[in-house]
Amino acid sequence: MAYSINSETINNATEVINQLSIFLRTAKVHNINNTAVISATDKFVSLVNNIISLENTIVLEIRGEYFYFNDYRIRYSPEYILNLDSLIREFKKVELGTIIIKSKISPEDIKVFIGLFLKSHLSENPFDYLKEGMSGISNIELKKIQEISEEILDKRKIATKTYFNAVSFYKEIFNNVKTNEKINLKKSKRVIRSVINQIIEQEQILLGMTAIKDYDEYTYHHSTNVSILSVALGRRMGMNHKMLIDLGIVSLFHDLGKIDVPNEILNKPSKLTDSEWGIIKQHPKWGVNAILKMRNIDDLTINAAIVAFEHHMNINHTGYPQVENPAALDLFSRIVSIVDQYDAMTANRIYRNNPMSPDITLRELQEKSWDKLDPLIFKFFVNMIGIYPIGTLVMLNSKELGLVYENNQDVLHRPRVIIIADNKGNWIKGSIVDLADKNGTDEYLRTIIKTMSPKQYNINIADYFL
Repeated sequence: MAYSINSETINNATEVINQLSIFLRTAKVHNINNTAVISATDKFVSLVNNIISLENTIVLEIRGEYFYFNDYRIRYSPEYILNLDSLIREFKKVELGTIIIKSKISPEDIKVFIGLFLKSHLSENPFDYLKEGMSGISNIELKKIQEISEEILDKRKIATKTYFNAVSFYKEIFNNVKTNEKINLKKSKRVIRSVINQIIEQEQILLGMTAIKDYDEYTYHHSTNVSILSVALGRRMGMNHKMLIDLGIVSLFHDLGKIDVPNEILNKPSKLTDSEWGIIKQHPKWGVNAILKMRNIDDLTINAAIVAFEHHMNINHTGYPQVENPAALDLFSRIVSIVDQYDAMTANRIYRNNPMSPDITLRELQEKSWDKLDPLIFKFFVNMIGIYPIGTLVMLNSKELGLVYENNQDVLHRPRVIIIADNKGNWIKGSIVDLADKNGTDEYLRTIIKTMSPKQYNINIADYFL
């Protein structure tokens, strides 16, 4: 059935979905009769009823990773991204695909819906529980989501292909620079566009790819990870498409200067001498030379050279290289600096038998954010990857072991986790659980009590993310 939609409704539709997400999140934290919940209820009901007076019927439907409002795909600006992504996940968790509102609603109707919605995840058949509970409210109709499991697998395959294409391309760039060949900028933009598309469509899957650290070719994977994480961070900060492409390319090129660092120093299994460390510190300058030789000088080349030069300087200029009369670091440099350090600190390296866990890495970077890293950008970064980033091995109070599988934007310290060992210590390929889920007495079903090193337990994260 097709529905028409006028311009005023188009302007209001995104706000309705945004308010539903806010309403649901508020109701998760507070009692249904709390003042904040009542206020959110009234605002949502008012928005819906205004649209009903214009359109007569509202059909809110999930198709893939998008909301459709009366057959119109909602195109939302960056400030709505987190709320809309969160709401899609919540709908999918209870298998809800469509809400049809046939006439004006009351606050009581919505209170009933939200109360059932929050309890439905405890049922073996959450959608059936929700629909049965709503059967007495005739002006709201619910339909089950139509999603095929193969679709999820296909999305993971596409994200995996995108990731390894980017790694392969960086290897090609690295070799071309070594042999003084031209860099194919058009191909660079195509690769980064595919990364941006996957971040928009499947951000959590692609971020999961960057959590796999057991690769032999560290340099290639590190630069790819930095590019992906930088683009995802730039998107969270509200950058437009052109800025994201530029950020993706300059972050991919940030370590090109390491081409001139001898392998015996770059891959030394023991502590570097002062002389060797001095050579490492030259790679930002060498990166500028490598980038300026690649192609004709234009704005993109200059931006790439700036980031290559500045990404180890720190915002208080205590890093390297040291310069006279230093200016404020470029925005892209401040982004890449955070992402570069995070990925390097959590990676397996020849000189580091046990890499730092993601959550401890964040704590160390938090200390640096007071004076060495941009504190505002760092907050965006933490909100993106969570307090327990993807790939973190956690022990739950249920005595189960789990790997953090997805970040939970609503409750950062309660991510989604895949259970890999039961409470008796048996290794299993278990289900994905949401640590924000509660029981009937409003208590969390599972809680993280500590984090551990996957390497100590011989856990290969790739087995769960590829």
